[in-house]
Amino acid sequence: MTAKYASSAPARAPGPCERGKTVQTNWIRVLLKQRIAIIAVILSQIGFMLALIAGSLLFFRYVNWILRGISVLVCIDIINKKRKPAYKLSWIFLILLFPIFGGFLYLVFHFQSDSRVFRRKIESARGRCRPFYVTDPEALAELVAARKEYRTLARYLHEKVGYPVYAHTRTEYFNSGEGFFIRVLEELEKAERYIFLEFFILRMGVMLDPIIEILERKARSGVDVRLMYDDLGCFMSLPPHFPQYLRERGIRSQVFNPFTPLLSSLQNNRDHRKIIVIDGKTAFTGGVNLADEYINALERFGHWKDAAIMVYGEAAWSFTLIFLQMWNVELKQKDDFKSFYPWTRDPCPVSSAGYVQPYADNPIDPENVGEHVYMQIINNAKEYVYINTPYLVVDDNLISALTLAAKSGVDVRIITPHRWDKKIVAVTSRSFYRQLVSSGVKVYEYTNGFNHSKTFVSDDRVATVGTINLDFRSLYLHFECGVCVYEDQTVQAVKADFLATLPLCHQITLEDCARNAFQVMLQDILRLFAPLM
Repeated sequence: MTAKYASSAPARAPGPCERGKTVQTNWIRVLLKQRIAIIAVILSQIGFMLALIAGSLLFFRYVNWILRGISVLVCIDIINKKRKPAYKLSWIFLILLFPIFGGFLYLVFHFQSDSRVFRRKIESARGRCRPFYVTDPEALAELVAARKEYRTLARYLHEKVGYPVYAHTRTEYFNSGEGFFIRVLEELEKAERYIFLEFFILRMGVMLDPIIEILERKARSGVDVRLMYDDLGCFMSLPPHFPQYLRERGIRSQVFNPFTPLLSSLQNNRDHRKIIVIDGKTAFTGGVNLADEYINALERFGHWKDAAIMVYGEAAWSFTLIFLQMWNVELKQKDDFKSFYPWTRDPCPVSSAGYVQPYADNPIDPENVGEHVYMQIINNAKEYVYINTPYLVVDDNLISALTLAAKSGVDVRIITPHRWDKKIVAVTSRSFYRQLVSSGVKVYEYTNGFNHSKTFVSDDRVATVGTINLDFRSLYLHFECGVCVYEDQTVQAVKADFLATLPLCHQITLEDCARNAFQVMLQDILRLFAPLM
């Protein structure tokens, strides 16, 4: 932690992580016992199913053929569903490997009543939010008139998905978690009406403690403070009593999609968003979670490189609604969304030369918004596309778009980590290097540590900063969000950050992609199961 960073953090009372090793050790032990119990229940379910099938085969001669028939019917169902071909191929291959119980496992995993109920709640909450997005047709028309090459992206998000273009918005780009953290502390102090936070990972420590301290103080003064976090994302990082701890400090909290020890596809749908909203006027998003490694106060995989963005003005209202939609999923008494709108009495005074378009993605509807945003930027590029992503596990559509752009003379560059947080994902990501590099895509690994940034920038005209990785989970299974910025200073800031990072990277060559036959074979096998990771 640098001296600058240390001096910028406000004075605070000891947080929960500083109240003695004994207290901390106690909750860690309780947490571990709970998590181990959950894992044991899941393993017992798998063992029970396998034992049931094996026992049935011993005592009933026709069960074998019944289960094989189920697998065939499941394969037919998978083929005819509207899903990504790579996802279909992975499941069908898995069923071929285990023809007796593969189809049965698929049925148990996918067809459950709780998943259908959850999806209906999400769809209902989104439908209630949609009418409250403030649309300014002039902003879209002005953007399209100024830059016709981006009319397809802007119109798709605005007209098809329902996320408007805003003109009266300023943006600020952060090329590190440290800069993001200092700015968040400053903006939280300005809150007058409400503070909303939604995060995938929370961990008590240097970063989270002062934020909770401010939230508690603001809540005591009458500010509506709400915190939502994903249960699986915080699986091993929060003590069991954390909701009570927040409640005692006046902070309302919700745990998104509580993790249960049941085999269900519902557990795949995690809230991977990182959102902070202050009074509907200021909002933050990006790759930074509220944990110490994101500001390099704790070293896990070398230097943690991340990116985030702040929007101030009209566009922050979109993030307000994105948060309220998720918050209201489980509430019986719903919020009055209109009451949170900050510009009712006076129009937004913010002026800007560019345009801002926040957006969100969810796995419930058929729209793969994050993928479509990335595809549009790649397909519209004329000069360059620069990409930061911590994972590179993509389907044929994105591979085709990236390689076609490179073959057409577009300078396509991708920075991934050199030190990875998940070894199996690292090997799988590197399996895609061969095809990309051989087609002219320039791939780099950030040798200083772990590159967690999720940014695209193209042609000095458009950039997007958000939470969406280039992998199957982010693109198709998780709840995500981001911001598209057109003709704004942030576009240049994202580009400058990318170019400044390149000297700290190693460029991947074809020789790096395939060192031996065993490595190639392992990569190909893992790539086959990439959609299920």
